Amino acid sequence: MRDEEPVTGARRTARPADGTDPPGAGGCPARRGEDGVWRVTGVAEARAVLRSHDTVQAGLGIESTEKLPSFYRRPVLYRDGPEHREDRRLTARFFTPRRVDRHYRPVMERVAEAQLTRLRAAGEADLSRLAFRLAVAVAAEVIGLTESRPGIQERLEAFFPDGKFDKPGFTSLRGLRALARQNRNWLRIYTGDVRPAVRARRARRRDDLISHLVDEGCSAGEILGECITFAAAGMVTTREFVSVAAWHLFTDEELLAAYRAAGEPERLALLREILRLEPVVATLRRRTTAELEIGDGAIRIPAGALIEIDVGTANLDPRAVGPAPRTLRPARAGEVARGADAPPVLSFGDGPHRCPGADIAVLETDVFLTRLFAEPGLRMRTAPRVSFQRALGSYELREFHVEITG
Repeated sequence: MRDEEPVTGARRTARPADGTDPPGAGGCPARRGEDGVWRVTGVAEARAVLRSHDTVQAGLGIESTEKLPSFYRRPVLYRDGPEHREDRRLTARFFTPRRVDRHYRPVMERVAEAQLTRLRAAGEADLSRLAFRLAVAVAAEVIGLTESRPGIQERLEAFFPDGKFDKPGFTSLRGLRALARQNRNWLRIYTGDVRPAVRARRARRRDDLISHLVDEGCSAGEILGECITFAAAGMVTTREFVSVAAWHLFTDEELLAAYRAAGEPERLALLREILRLEPVVATLRRRTTAELEIGDGAIRIPAGALIEIDVGTANLDPRAVGPAPRTLRPARAGEVARGADAPPVLSFGDGPHRCPGADIAVLETDVFLTRLFAEPGLRMRTAPRVSFQRALGSYELREFHVEITG
């Protein structure tokens, strides 16, 4: 990459918690708040929580799935224990590095070129929208949503609205309206995307997630739930990652020069370092099912406790990532021990629920950005507008206008 360090650069998406001291810098790696919630900010402590068999998924609307009938197969995101591990084992083949390279890379290249053709023709574009079209097309290939009617991007954007949105419920007019809107969006995605895909795979099996779910005997509603789960993980978050990585490259000439000069392995390492500094999902939640000891037994969390893992702060833990943790340094991956604590650290989670599409997200980002930054006359016209989804601690980058001049 280059001989001199560090590459200067800090977070573009400053969060309210960014002033928290990480462990090793005077901060406590786990503590119980006045609200009874345990907050974990250390990498080792967070990994202990995420890998423990005595914790289960919390947050992400899991409360609504607990009201479903016992015979209903919950989406993989909301399951734990042996059932979850078996499902992950059976679907692991869709996310292997070999499959990502051989099966999904051609899709990434084709879709990336299509988005750049849009940019060249118009002379300008909202980069966040280009990134979303890329993420939708790649995730649709993995899931099997390949028979969709026109308008899949619009249907998904309506299902995952920007900014704040009302919680569905029966106790207020706003809640009833939100419930009606949610049900309408579920129905639109089912009729426009999921039902055509399921029908096609019942007629002729394919090698994708929907075919696997059909083989498992899942109902149409269960398949819809899995598709929405994977859409959120594979489409919404990747859009933000592509945008934030581009923002860093547009605003740091030295970083951009290093990225352009690097081979693919070094570029992927650089992107993981950006993701370490800018995790899209900055809050993970778990609930203990038994007393949990972390920090070599120094910290005991009781059964039934809610735990919030602050990924944004944990990724700055100097005990895991080395010196200058708030600085973006491409060489960091080579300086820390290869493996668990190399960038992106906890940005894809850890343990049984670690994001299975991590390699897909990083590669499609690189495929798109290498082509984008090879365009002559490319410039950022306006920096993106930043907002946050409080439930996940995630950022949203919109109105990110780029253009081709000359």
